[in-house]
Amino acid sequence: MKNIFRNIILTAVMLLVGITAFAAEKVTFEANAPMIISVGEAFRVEFALNASPDKGTFAAPNFGDFDVLAGPATSQGSSVQWINGNMTKSVSYTITYVLLPQNKGTFTVEAASIEVDGKRYNSKPIQIEVKEGGSQQSLKKSSDGSSLESQAQSQISRDDLLLRLTLSRSSVYKGEPIRAALKLYNRVSLADYSVTKMPSFNGFWTQRLESENKAYRETYEGKVYEVYNLIEYLLYPQQSGTLTIDPVELTAVAQVIVQDDTNFDPFFGGGRELYNVRRELRTPRLTVTVNELPAGAPSSFGGAVGKFQMEATPSATQLAANSASTFNVRISGSGNLAFVQEPTLKLPTSFELYQVKSSESFKYSGSGTSGYRNFEYPFIARAEGEYTISPVQFSYFDPERKEYVTLSSGEFTFNITPDASSASAPQVVQGVAKEGVRLLSNDIRFIKLGNPALQEKDKPSIFSLTYFVTLLSMLSFAMGAYLFISRRQRERKNVVLVRGKRANKVAVQRFRAAERYMKEENRHAFYEEMLKALWGYMSDKFNIPVANLTKEYVREELQKRGISAEDAACYTSIISQCDEAQYSPVASTQMSEVYAEGINIVSQIESHIKK
Repeated sequence: MKNIFRNIILTAVMLLVGITAFAAEKVTFEANAPMIISVGEAFRVEFALNASPDKGTFAAPNFGDFDVLAGPATSQGSSVQWINGNMTKSVSYTITYVLLPQNKGTFTVEAASIEVDGKRYNSKPIQIEVKEGGSQQSLKKSSDGSSLESQAQSQISRDDLLLRLTLSRSSVYKGEPIRAALKLYNRVSLADYSVTKMPSFNGFWTQRLESENKAYRETYEGKVYEVYNLIEYLLYPQQSGTLTIDPVELTAVAQVIVQDDTNFDPFFGGGRELYNVRRELRTPRLTVTVNELPAGAPSSFGGAVGKFQMEATPSATQLAANSASTFNVRISGSGNLAFVQEPTLKLPTSFELYQVKSSESFKYSGSGTSGYRNFEYPFIARAEGEYTISPVQFSYFDPERKEYVTLSSGEFTFNITPDASSASAPQVVQGVAKEGVRLLSNDIRFIKLGNPALQEKDKPSIFSLTYFVTLLSMLSFAMGAYLFISRRQRERKNVVLVRGKRANKVAVQRFRAAERYMKEENRHAFYEEMLKALWGYMSDKFNIPVANLTKEYVREELQKRGISAEDAACYTSIISQCDEAQYSPVASTQMSEVYAEGINIVSQIESHIKK
């Protein structure tokens, strides 16, 4: 009896879980039809729903450009599966029409609608191109095998497969982002495709965008295509003038069906062969006009282009002397955030400013980079008093308004109180207690007679040789310590010198991160980290602004520093390999070669500069 109740309860629970999972399934309503048909060729349009509709709620579109030969014909099916104790249920509901086109051209089948549980769902409009002559599958019959292949080749016309690299704009300011999208247009069945060559994007800094490689329909030059977004990225021009984007090359394999009379069987039918047709596609060479930023930039301008906001806040405005605090500046907005440099913070001479720390959060989209960069300025106030800090200023160029914009914070007043830990402890002076006068038996006491046996004490060390040697040593040590501390403070305030000294250390840290990605076989992250290491090393070591970093500039700068032309060319070659490898399949062994070459060339440059 217990087993019966247990089975009943278990069955009810499983049914409840299955029904809940089914109820949570997302409802979809889609329209399906061929892209290309011929005049006089009948075709089917299907409206597919993955749920049971409310009775009598289907609303068909207007088929004004087509004759309706049959329909609507409805079909419904459902299936239930039990897998590892879990129930899955699927429902399909399809409404079919048979249409006949009468005229050539591009026509649109408007959206249909239907209701499920009182909620209305609409399909998406679909475009259909009607051509003259026979359909795409009507071919001449031939008993010659070679002619079948030629027929397969002739089925794909020049405009059936297109490769386009589209740019959001062709004229921009230096540092203004451009959205580039590599699109594959096709009007035939695709079996496979692969990008064989990507441009090096000389003069641009690139950022890959996450995009869904989902097909959609688009009308281009009066023809309907199925389009795939292969790659999308942001291009940031780093120099003014006319920049050229080299062509992209892609290999596509299309599938076509050829009718073969020699293999026709009167009983089984057949007589059709499937052929793979290979096509080499190439985008045209594109040019971008990059305008130089207007003259008269404010002194606080550091290359930021876009729209930004600034927040400047100290951690505390009242603190004790010799205590540490921070000053935070956050730059947020959209534009070339990756190139935004820290604003200048002017502190009194009694404040010791240490190396600025930065953190960021970026979100990449077609309109550019949005998010924020936060700069933390650590400092120590050494002397007490009241100090006024000048406003922090940050300037950027707004390409829409075509003018510079300067953001400024208010003045900040710091109240520095004495350092309690170093102050002298209060001293208590005790008075001499008075002693009562008393009468002695004798007014005068006898003075001790005879040899007093007095002994001479040690002579004081003041003005002795030891005194002067010790004093001179202390003065020398104090002077050396003062010079050392002053030098360290100057170096810390010299951002260029600090960045140059830390360039190799930062590059090594990024190489280690790249090595970790290489072991994880995370190809995209590996090459992105290698690019950060190589570009960042050049920017930090030679104080080159990130906005001016190009391969030609790097090569010239290395040769100016005494680096051989071969090593300079090797450095830029590794950067080009990393750029290209981000967009084409590369084996893990090649990652290890790029990693080893990158470490080797940076080590050679570092050892040469230290000589």
